[in-house]
Amino acid sequence: MNDLEGIRLAPKQILAERLLDAPRDLVWRAWTDVSHLGEWWGPRGFTTTTQHGVVETGGEWRFTMHGPDGHDYENIIVFVEVNEPSRLRYRHRGAGETEDVRFEVEVRFAEEGSRTRLTMTMHFPSDELRDHLIETRGALEGLEGHLARLAEHLVLQDPFTIVRTFEAPLDLVWKAHTDADRLAKWWGVKGMATTVKRFELSPGGIFLYGMRTPAGQEMWGRFVYREITPMHRLVYVSSFSDPEGALTRAPFFADWPLEVLNVLTLEEGGGRTTLTLRGGPLNANEAERARFRGHHESMRGGFGATYDQLAAYLASGDR
Repeated sequence: MNDLEGIRLAPKQILAERLLDAPRDLVWRAWTDVSHLGEWWGPRGFTTTTQHGVVETGGEWRFTMHGPDGHDYENIIVFVEVNEPSRLRYRHRGAGETEDVRFEVEVRFAEEGSRTRLTMTMHFPSDELRDHLIETRGALEGLEGHLARLAEHLVLQDPFTIVRTFEAPLDLVWKAHTDADRLAKWWGVKGMATTVKRFELSPGGIFLYGMRTPAGQEMWGRFVYREITPMHRLVYVSSFSDPEGALTRAPFFADWPLEVLNVLTLEEGGGRTTLTLRGGPLNANEAERARFRGHHESMRGGFGATYDQLAAYLASGDR
């Protein structure tokens, strides 16, 4: 076993396994519907554009992966076997690459109650090619991020969503979310003063903050950032915490999810900026997921009050 959870090596193979918080039919669609695939496919930081996609035995998916370094990577997948909803087998190579760098992938989908156990086996012509891709292309880290993005995509299929348009340009709204001093002036529960104890705007970095009522009562929370696309997108996991950043249960419900995945996107038009926030429980049990679903409306009110504070801050002229 290597040091990446759920991923190991075997002769001419990379094997991965992950238990996903979603029913098998949804996981299957995420792997076989190109509209789903474009939302999560690839390592962290990559986006995907489909040129052609037919997911059936003998069909092809031709797509471009756009890397965070600005380079584009053309890919071709040929489906060898499509056995809905339990098994996929396909050949994968970069467009223009020779046959000797082609590898084959088998993906199995097994029901475990309301969850799905996904197992993925990548078959290579040789250990040398496998090791070359690991050493030069970060294949193991890329695969870990790939499957993590799938898990996140599944979490957000029935999300809490709030949309808000601000009378401010994109760069100011982005700075309000990504600068510690600015965040302290608007983020948090209405009527509570926010202090920032730790702020690291990078993948894996933490935003640790405290909120205090006028009577002196304190509450702590944290974000752990997963993806940052400047001026456009933040992906982070939010949690209640103690003052040192360790996870704690919510002060109001014992069965509130410990972790909530959030995807925040910003779009500018006509000098205004539209913010969309989608969130869903991560690594949660059914009781926690039900509690979260049952409080979408109250969350909408809470976030609405927080974004009222952001609107006032943006209008204040503090640049």
